[in-house]
Parts: sequence; C-alpha cells; structure tokens
Amino acid sequence: MKTILTAIVSAAAGLLASGPASAQNTDWNYEATIYLFAPETKTAIDTPAGRIEGALRFGDALENLDFAFMGAFGASNGKWSFLTDYMYTDLSFSNDTPGPAHSGLSTSMTTQILNGYAGYRVHDSGQAAVDLVAGFRWFDTDTTLTLQPGTAPQRSAAASASWVDPVIGLRARAAFSDRWQGIAFFDYGGFSSGNETWQVLLTAGYALNENWGLRGGYRYISMENEVNGNPFEFSQSGAIFGATYRF
Repeated sequence: MKTILTAIVSAAAGLLASGPASAQNTDWNYEATIYLFAPETKTAIDTPAGRIEGALRFGDALENLDFAFMGAFGASNGKWSFLTDYMYTDLSFSNDTPGPAHSGLSTSMTTQILNGYAGYRVHDSGQAAVDLVAGFRWFDTDTTLTLQPGTAPQRSAAASASWVDPVIGLRARAAFSDRWQGIAFFDYGGFSSGNETWQVLLTAGYALNENWGLRGGYRYISMENEVNGNPFEFSQSGAIFGATYRF
C-alpha cells in the first residue's frame, strides 16, 4: 500500500509541475485538493466482556489531533472521470465513564482511508450533471480503547487491521453562478453481513480565478467490519474545508 500511495503522490506532483500548458494540449482536466476534516469521531469494539465505545466531540477534534494529512486528486475527460481521496488521522482522547467501575476511557486511534473511483456522466444539462461512480475504499486502523481502573480492573480492546471494500455511488453537480458550484456525493459498499461502509459529502465551491477555488461543506463516513472475531465500528462526521487547484 505504501508503494501505491507513493505512486499516486508522484503522479500528482508530476501533473502539477506540468501546469496549465499540459492541460491545453489534451482533452484531460485535472484538479488537486488539500483539505481539513476535523470531525466528530466515534468508534466501538464489541468483546466477550462487553462493548467499549469512544467518542471525540467536534469541538475537541483539533485539540486532540496529533497529526493529519488529507488530499484528493481528480481527472476528467469527456463523460469519464477518476478520483482518489486519501485521509490520514492520528487521534488520542479521553471520555468520562458512568459509575465507579472505571475512572475513564482512553482512546488511541490511527486511521487511513483511501478512496478510488471511476465515474461516468449519465446526465448533463449544462447547469447540472450526474455521474455514476464505482470503485473501492481501503481502510486501515490501529485502535486501542482502554477502560481505566476504578472499582473494577483495567480493561482494553484493540483493533488493528486493514481491508478493501467495493463501493458504488452517485455524484451530482450544480452551477449556481459563474463562480459558485454545489456538489453532492454518496457512496455505499461492503455488501456482506457485518461489513458495511457508506459516505455522504455535501460541498459548496467558490472559484477565485480560472485555476484556484475554495470549498466547504459537510462529510459523514462510516465503516463496520469484524476484526479478530469482534465487531468493529468507526464513523466520522463534521465540517470540511479545502483549496483546489485546477489545470
């Protein structure tokens, strides 16, 4: 996977270096986006001894963020489009627990999500367009939930795994003016018992000039799977902000 990510980054860097002149010589259009997603995060692991849940509120997300990188790269030609989207987050946070059994819950979580899509335009009226998309979502997590000792001893649960899910979805775009554009994106995947993933992304974009634009909106992403025989759940939701360069 590191080799794949390196290849993606190298390809994006080469395309950026080529600049607008290269886009003028082909029918391809490209865009690269760097963004910030500081969401509310929830995770849960079911164990034989019981369910352990951790939650990070939206207001505390930046304070508890140890490291993050998020970016997307897209290419389009006629009715066809291709998109990759990568998120890396390293979080650590604590929650209060009810009763005297435990004195608190500590959560340490490192996650990576790589989305890859191919899209085909099925409707285009000039002011609005709809694409059907299909692809994959790679999810990697190293999560540890630890109930601190109280009247009961310390108890912890861990999930360290990675997997790939096929996904299908829809992307709709609407032009509100020469500078304003809205995008709605939905995908769903997993397609097996106990393994499900889905995502909703709603953004509004403003074109600063021919090449640069700003985007903001809301994202929700959810993962469910079985890790080492234990059901594992992960979700993130909140505001998203980014800058896009088109060429």
